[in-house]
Amino acid sequence: MPHHSLPAEYEELRMRTRAFIRDVVIPAEPRPGERFSNATRERLQAEAKTAGVFAPHVSRDYGGQGVPLEYWSPIFQECGYSPIGASVLNCQAPDEGNMHMLGLIASDAQKQRYLVPLAAGTSRSCFAMTEPHPGAGSDPAALQTLATKVDGGWSITGHKRFTSSAEDADFCIVMARTGGHGDSPAGATMFLVDMTNPGVRLGKMIHTADRAISGGHPHVHFDGCVVAEDAVLGEVGRGFTYAQVRLGPARLTHCMRWLGLARRSLDIALDRAERREIFGSPLKDLGLAQELIAQCVIDIETSNAIIETTGALLASDSKAGSALSSVAKVHCSEAIYRVIDRAIQLCGGDGVSDALPLAGYLSAVRPFRIYDGSNETHKWAISRRASAHRATEVAAGAPYLADVDAESEFDWDAAVVGEKL
Repeated sequence: MPHHSLPAEYEELRMRTRAFIRDVVIPAEPRPGERFSNATRERLQAEAKTAGVFAPHVSRDYGGQGVPLEYWSPIFQECGYSPIGASVLNCQAPDEGNMHMLGLIASDAQKQRYLVPLAAGTSRSCFAMTEPHPGAGSDPAALQTLATKVDGGWSITGHKRFTSSAEDADFCIVMARTGGHGDSPAGATMFLVDMTNPGVRLGKMIHTADRAISGGHPHVHFDGCVVAEDAVLGEVGRGFTYAQVRLGPARLTHCMRWLGLARRSLDIALDRAERREIFGSPLKDLGLAQELIAQCVIDIETSNAIIETTGALLASDSKAGSALSSVAKVHCSEAIYRVIDRAIQLCGGDGVSDALPLAGYLSAVRPFRIYDGSNETHKWAISRRASAHRATEVAAGAPYLADVDAESEFDWDAAVVGEKL
């Protein structure tokens, strides 16, 4: 079915991406429990470039397809229909978010050194912000890693963890606290750090339920890591501002990719329900199965709608779009989990076995409710924004709607009591 919100050129790309994922990528997927090898990834990436579907989000100047952000979702969903699709098309996390930010903030020299090979798929990256307690996690303001000014550059000291892809990364974008420097305010600063820097040390690997991000989620130590002045990404002291430039679109692209996997999970369940007979009827004709299927469709369509709305808003008003991306992240991470869980239920014992990939999908998406800020943190922020917005409206003259007339309330209560008597 055509995607009517897409201009013709991007609809054509979506359809080519759809065909490539289903005809080329899915047959190459590793079996449940196995790893996606680098050799297979490189072979498939070369085929993706030949097919003209590689790096849909990247500017054509850097070898991508040049799709504007507001049109990413349908294409990313096609890509996410396979759990290895994003890696093959070079739009996987954290590289995709790093590419987006480098394209907006990096200097020309930094783009040549870091963005060009990253966009081409010949290098990998990671983003180092999360720290062990009491450092930065869902609360970025708790940032402990410190960068101090030294002759000719900066010295970074700190301990990061859950640094996704760090084992495979060629460079890292490090968030560190900096003091006031010249005209720059105290705050946080982002640094581009080569993983070969002698001050960078990989620590203990963190084994998680998901396997979608190659390179793992290890601890990374910065032990007096000295970088040159030109390692600063953007401006000193503006790291938290740049983080929002990255995190709004990055959390939304997670939603896009995982929604593609939810669609595949429902397709698996629908195929099962079509041919499976139980108690003398096709599974698809049983009311309890229909309820599970209908709720899956509802979760998929509502997720799709909020993703598209947020994508359009990010393109036109990044601040408002970033705020709405919190709503999208919470809704989609919970809805997508429900879809896959129901698909497992519809497939019975096979759903929890390695005969079907659904159990692996469920493990892959469960961490999404924690990654990119826990859902509880996002809900706290969503609630605060709603309260502040309404208070501002009332202060500007909007009627206060919660007034209750005391006498009317008393009479109503008396009437209820009288009716009971």
